[in-house]
Amino acid sequence: MITETTAVALRQNLGEILSQVQLRRDSVVITKDGKPVAALIDAQLFERIRQMQDRFDELSAQIAKAFADVPEEEGMAEIMRVTKEVRAEKKTERQKKKKA
Repeated sequence: MITETTAVALRQNLGEILSQVQLRRDSVVITKDGKPVAALIDAQLFERIRQMQDRFDELSAQIAKAFADVPEEEGMAEIMRVTKEVRAEKKTERQKKKKA
C-alpha cells in the first residue's frame, strides 16, 4: 500500500513510519508544501529498482552503440513508422474483438 505523509509528520513519527515500511512493505510518499518530494520504500524493493535501472542502462548503451551510425532523423522516422504500424495492428485487433 502507498501512503502519504508530510515532512513534519515524518520527523515526528519516524520510528512508526519505518516500521510500516519495513514490516508491512508499504511505501510512503513524503510531501512538502503539498508536493511529493521523496519516498520511503523497503530495502528489497529499492534493490530491485536499482537492478532494473542498471539493466535499463546496459540495454540503452547497447542500443545507442548499435545505432550510433544511424542519422537521428532516419532513426526517428523508423520509430514513427513502426509505431504507426503497431498502433494500426492493435486497432484492428480491438475491432475484431468487438465484432466477436
